Amino acid sequence: MDKIKRYIECFVPITTCTLRCHYCYIVQNNLFNSKIHKFKYSPDTLKKALSKERLGGTCLVNFCAAGETLLSNQILDYIKAVLEEGHYVMVVTNATISARFDEIISFSPELLNRLFFKFSYHYIELTKKNLLERFFENIKKVRDAGCSFTLEVTPCDELIPLIDEMNQRAFIELGGLPHFTIARDERDPERLPILTSMSREKYIETWGRFESPIFDYKLKIFEVKRNEFCYAGDWSFWLNIGTGMMRQCYASIEQHNILDDVSKPIPFHAIGNNCQEHHCYNGHSFIVLGDIPELKSPVYADLRNRICADGSEWLKPDMKIFMSSKLYESNDEYTYKKKVKVNKRAQRIILKREIAIKVKLILGRFLRK
Repeated sequence: MDKIKRYIECFVPITTCTLRCHYCYIVQNNLFNSKIHKFKYSPDTLKKALSKERLGGTCLVNFCAAGETLLSNQILDYIKAVLEEGHYVMVVTNATISARFDEIISFSPELLNRLFFKFSYHYIELTKKNLLERFFENIKKVRDAGCSFTLEVTPCDELIPLIDEMNQRAFIELGGLPHFTIARDERDPERLPILTSMSREKYIETWGRFESPIFDYKLKIFEVKRNEFCYAGDWSFWLNIGTGMMRQCYASIEQHNILDDVSKPIPFHAIGNNCQEHHCYNGHSFIVLGDIPELKSPVYADLRNRICADGSEWLKPDMKIFMSSKLYESNDEYTYKKKVKVNKRAQRIILKREIAIKVKLILGRFLRK
């Protein structure tokens, strides 16, 4: 069976949405607009850029936009291209655009078997806009076609009075309770704390009682600064499919365009002991998949799956097996000597960047005089 070689977080350049959830980090920063950006590169270029040969094996590729991922009428061509290359694909969506799901279920069974949806269960907005029926219809549509899925809630204080009815509806429709993530407060970019007015204890008491492994694990690592050697940049990376720019992670030390010339090898450089984030707020993906081998964690499948009342599961067998593999099972860990070399390289880049910023500030002051 396939094992994960690399994890790729593909950013889809869409900055609008069918919903307006107040806890969304785009809403928090007032970044929403009505644009659906055109893609600079074709689906075939993305397919070649992310070929198994270039990446070294079968990868897990996640498509997620700043807004609603499936709003672009082009996006399914890119998703299908990556599936046709043989990778496993995840799509983050609010499941409100029925036309996209009608097109998806026309994919071949072999492609659908490697397709997973993370359905964001925005109960307040879905109810307010009378979209709840459509939401569950679309989930069941792709589930019955052979796709894997998960249902995920972003906890917010305003949702608390509706927890019971929200959970009951999910159980009736899909045979299990939703999973619960932890939202970050983007209004405090230095710390990115939990988005709530409650104490940590009250927050855990409220949201931690639904046997959701993703909540339990995120709580364990949230607001914990990571200083271990991290293989992000080599075993995983972030890619803007609109511009072709690859970063090591969200806060990257360096970046490269990997779509301009797909004949060139990808410059894989691990971030090492030089994480630039206050904490790994999406460690439920990067750490759990194995970017920091020394940290023990559940397998990714356990964070996404549910066993339903009838014995069925949200993850299909092949997807469950693939999501149970770890990056360090398919990649060699660095020697001590190589780790030292990686850290020295990263520190030189950081120093050059800091000097450039200081020079720019000094020149700015000089020119204003």
